[in-house]
Amino acid sequence: MNIQIFGTKKCFDTKKAERYFKERNIKYQLIDLKEKGMSKGEYTSVKQAVGGLDVMLNDDCKDKDEKVLENQKVLKSPIVRNGKKATIGYQPEVWKTWD
Repeated sequence: MNIQIFGTKKCFDTKKAERYFKERNIKYQLIDLKEKGMSKGEYTSVKQAVGGLDVMLNDDCKDKDEKVLENQKVLKSPIVRNGKKATIGYQPEVWKTWD
């Protein structure tokens, strides 16, 4: 597994995602969206994996793709990526199916 968690340090669900992987001794990489953000390739891969931009956006924000890359705070978190698979939000039921 190659787990990446994209989120923010203050996000409750990001903390829950980290705890999920820590408790199972699964290595992961935390990428703070306020500090670094996703590359265009990562963003495109996650968007395809989860079913589109609308799933990724906070309900209060409806920017276009270019604006999302510039301001990734509009994304729901955590974004957990495992290669070409990805989830939005705390979804341990999905993560445990990943090999």
